[in-house]
Amino acid sequence: MKITNCLAAIVSAFVALTPAAAALAEPYPTRPIRLILPYNPGGIVDFVGRELAQQLGAEIGQTIVPENRPGAGAVVGTDTVIRAAADGYTLLLVDPALVINQTLLEPPPYDVFKDLEAVSVVSSAPNVVVVSQAMNITTLAQLIAYGKANPGKLNYASPGVGTTGHLGAEMFKLRTGIEATHIPYKGSGGAFADIIANKVQFTFASIASALPFTGDNRVVPVAVAGNKRSPVYPNVPTLEEQGFANFAVDTWLTLFAPAGLPPEIRDKLNASVNAALAKPELKAALGKMGVEPRGTSPQEAAAFVKAEYDKWRKIIIDAKIKYN
Repeated sequence: MKITNCLAAIVSAFVALTPAAAALAEPYPTRPIRLILPYNPGGIVDFVGRELAQQLGAEIGQTIVPENRPGAGAVVGTDTVIRAAADGYTLLLVDPALVINQTLLEPPPYDVFKDLEAVSVVSSAPNVVVVSQAMNITTLAQLIAYGKANPGKLNYASPGVGTTGHLGAEMFKLRTGIEATHIPYKGSGGAFADIIANKVQFTFASIASALPFTGDNRVVPVAVAGNKRSPVYPNVPTLEEQGFANFAVDTWLTLFAPAGLPPEIRDKLNASVNAALAKPELKAALGKMGVEPRGTSPQEAAAFVKAEYDKWRKIIIDAKIKYN
């Protein structure tokens, strides 16, 4: 009797485990993959996400469905992914807000290093420092000299508290010692209108948002905040070339999955993403917006995200930035 009961228990356990085992053995992917974009349509995350979805879908052999989940500075979309199953069917494409929020918001809405798993750094988009044409300033040195000679007279624009435009300008203030008042906006349109009118004198802007205004010389680009010159602005020197070592303000985008993603799925995703990023058509599409495809290993992506977290945490603390 005891033997019969034991056999029955083994059979029951085997039957219970069979679906899980079958799921693990199931080739990935077998159904569409959600790509969460934690902002409204129209911005750089949305643009890159949709371009990536098309090429990644072709590479991995399954439909990638972009899904905008805006709210709370990328927190809503990030939370959607954190709560999803770690099976490779829900992914997140996000910008530096991910690491900035962890320091700026109290309490932190998530732990980026425990709740998410980096798959690959997808792209880089260094900011560009632009100045109102009415200032008659054409170089970064002139902007700094004006700021030192006219304390309290400079205003700078950003898309909001905690954005790279905000933190980049605060880092600039810390490194130069100049004074400048932060004027946050809800988007680039109003900010550039006021820069053109010289109500605001400068900004750290994404190249994509600056292009329409630098193209017809309504604002003047004086520095690129990247590790090298941008093909979009080949004649504009980097901050490093102008004496500011290790000064990068990059609206990078990285692909994440929920923590606990099986290594084989992570590696397949990583290989497929990097293959998609190498495609000439994707490079050309992103290049028009000043965005450079990256592509890294998961380990490189994790190290990069940690370095960005450390950098922006220091700036937030040193500049005493609070989210109001």
